[in-house]
Amino acid sequence: MGDVERLLSSQGPAFWQALLLTWKLTALSFVPGFALGVAVAALRLFPLPPLRAFLSFYVEVFRNIPSVALLIFIVFALPDLEVVIDYEHSVVLTLALVCSAFTADYLRTGINTIPAGQIEAALSLGMRPARIIYSIVLPQALRSVVQPLTSLLIALMLSTSLASQVPLPGRELTALVSKIATDSAAGMAAFAVAAAMYVATGLLIGWAGAVLDKKMRILR
Repeated sequence: MGDVERLLSSQGPAFWQALLLTWKLTALSFVPGFALGVAVAALRLFPLPPLRAFLSFYVEVFRNIPSVALLIFIVFALPDLEVVIDYEHSVVLTLALVCSAFTADYLRTGINTIPAGQIEAALSLGMRPARIIYSIVLPQALRSVVQPLTSLLIALMLSTSLASQVPLPGRELTALVSKIATDSAAGMAAFAVAAAMYVATGLLIGWAGAVLDKKMRILR
């Protein structure tokens, strides 16, 4: 405990800034990743075989490719194609693409739980397919996958450690721990502090997800 107290007295502001950067990267990745995942899940419902095949390929690729390999491709390969993205946006793009693939896959599972009779009833009332998807199918699917999406958000938050692999202007938690371990003998204390921050953030997200899931269950 003494090592942790000494570390916090000297590096407390640095840990706070690293935690804020971790939260920032998580939010910047999850919001567009979630939106893109919803769009992919919706478009996969349209009876257009080429589109559905392409989107299924998209989901399988970004669900199964290692995040670090995708980051390396974006940072080092895209410049050869004259597409240059700064380091922070490269991390956000990597995580958002992975998030979108998992979101689309979870929503597909949620969509499969919706009784076919609801769709048939909507069609018999003359509703257009696009309206059925956005007014009936997606709202119910989203309510049924709150817990998986909560787990995805926690995994995304932990995956912001990818930022330690590129020279960002600031340091997120993993990068800060690496620097402290390199510059001093306080590596174990730094790891303990960062681990506590990761766990606290994960528990907070899990609690918020549980509250939201309870409310969505009432709506169902």
